[in-house]
Amino acid sequence: MREIYKDIMNLRNRVFSEVARIAYADAPFEELESAAFRLFPNAQGIERDNVFRQRAIAEEMIRLTMGLGIREFDENVPITDGFDKVDMDVNVFQIPIVDVIKFACEGCPERQHYVTDICQKCMARPCYNTCPKDAISFKKDRAVIDIDKCVNCGQCKKVCPYNAIVEYERPCVSVCGVDAIENDENGLAEINHDKCVACGRCVTQCPWGAIGDKTQIYQLVKALKSKNKKIYAAVAPSYVGQYGDNVTPGMLREALRQIGFEDMYEVGIGADMTTLHEAKEYLSDVPAKVPFMGTSCCFSWSALVELYFPEYMHMISDTGSPMRYTAEHIKKIDPEAIVCFVGPCTSKKAEAIKTGVREYVDFVITFEELLGIFTAKGVVPAEVVAEEEIENSSRSARGYAQAGGVAAAVKEVAEKLDPTREIKIEGANSLEECIKLLNLAKAGKKDGYLLEGMACPEGCINGMGTIVSLPKVKRALRNHMKVAEIETPFDNEVVEKVIEELQ
Repeated sequence: MREIYKDIMNLRNRVFSEVARIAYADAPFEELESAAFRLFPNAQGIERDNVFRQRAIAEEMIRLTMGLGIREFDENVPITDGFDKVDMDVNVFQIPIVDVIKFACEGCPERQHYVTDICQKCMARPCYNTCPKDAISFKKDRAVIDIDKCVNCGQCKKVCPYNAIVEYERPCVSVCGVDAIENDENGLAEINHDKCVACGRCVTQCPWGAIGDKTQIYQLVKALKSKNKKIYAAVAPSYVGQYGDNVTPGMLREALRQIGFEDMYEVGIGADMTTLHEAKEYLSDVPAKVPFMGTSCCFSWSALVELYFPEYMHMISDTGSPMRYTAEHIKKIDPEAIVCFVGPCTSKKAEAIKTGVREYVDFVITFEELLGIFTAKGVVPAEVVAEEEIENSSRSARGYAQAGGVAAAVKEVAEKLDPTREIKIEGANSLEECIKLLNLAKAGKKDGYLLEGMACPEGCINGMGTIVSLPKVKRALRNHMKVAEIETPFDNEVVEKVIEELQ
C-alpha cells in the first residue's frame, strides 16, 4: 500500500524534509510560517479543490511533524502556536500521537452496499429473494438498495450471479481493529483516543492523507547538530530494503553518520536478549504461574491487552522489547549516548514515553521520517560507500521483523534450554486477529501456548512507517536472514553475559 499511495508519500516526504531543512539551518519560526506556501506556491500539482485548502492541510502536517497537535476548525491561532514549547533538542512528545487532519478529511461514505451498473435486472432476482429486510426494489435499469432499511448483512452481494453488488466502507474504519474511528458532528472521521492503541494503520490506509502522526524530526535534527551530544541510531531489523535493494547495514551506518549520527546498532542485538529472557520466562511461568504467555515486542499488542483484556495483562511477558534492550546496551557502552530508535511503526513512539523505557530511548522516528531527513541533507544511502559492515545480530533476531518470527525464535531457544519441554506457539498479525486469538485464550483453548501478537499484517515489515512494498521487503529480509553469520542468540558474543545468567 505504501508505494501505491506514492503521491501521499511524496507529500509527506516534502513536509518532513522541509522541517528537517529548517532545523538544520537554525532558521527562525518565520520560515515555518511560510513553509506551506513554499510547498505549494501556486495551483499546479495540487490534489485538492484549491491551493488554499492544500496549504491549510500542509500547515497541519507541519505541526504534526514538529510534534504539535493539529488545530480544530474553531481555533483561530497561528501555525506557530506552541512552537516555543517544542523548539529544543530533546523529546517533547505528548499523546495522542495519531490524529485526523480535519481540513483534509473528505467525510467518506460509511459502510453500505451498492448495486452497480453491471446489474442485469435478471428474472431470478436472488438479491431480492434473500434480503431479510425487504430493502431491495427494482427501477428502470437495475436493482436499488434502500439504505434506510439495509442492515449490511451482505446476503445480496453473495448471491448475485453478476457480482454487481459492492460493499464499501471508510478506508480508515476498515483497518481499525479496535473500532476507534468515529464521526464528529460534521460527519468527519475522529479518533477515539480512549480506544486507540497507536498502531497507525489508519495513517497508511487513508487515500487522502487525512490522518497523520506526530514526529520528532525537528528535535532530533537539533540534537544531531549539537556538538555536545552523541546520537546513536538503533535500527530495527525491518529496515532491509527500505532505502534500496543493495543497501547493506554498513552503507546505512555511513549514511546515518553523514547526517550527524555517532554510530548505528542493529536492534537485532536487543532481539537476541529478548529471545533469551522470554524463553526463560516462558519455561518458568507456563503453566506454573500462568496458563499461557503473550510476547512483549509489539507495543500495540500489549496496549490492546491492557485496554480490552486487562484481566490477562499479567500474562503478557515482563521481558523488555528489543528497542529497550538495545538502547540499554548502547548506554552501557557509552554512558553519554543519546539513543534514537529507527523503526517501522508509530506505536514505538508511545512505548518510549513509558516509565522503564524513556530513560533508555531518547528519540523514536520511522523509516519514512528518516528518509525525510536524508532528503533534506541530500544523502542517498544507496550511493554511499561503507568503510566496514555490521554483524551484531543473529538470524533468528532478524526474523523478528516478520509475523511469527518472535515466537519461532523463543521456541528455538526454549527447546535448547529445556529439551524435555514441548513449546506450543501461535500468532496473530492484525488487531482483529489478535482479538480473536485472545478470545480463544480466554475460553481456555490456548493453555500452554506462547502467543505472539502483532498489530500489523505480516508483522513489522508491513508497519506504517515503512517505505517500500511488502513483497520487496519480504525478499530483502529473507536474504538478510540467509547471510547472517550468527545463527542463534547462543552464538552471539554480544549477549554472552545474558546467556551466562540463564544457565
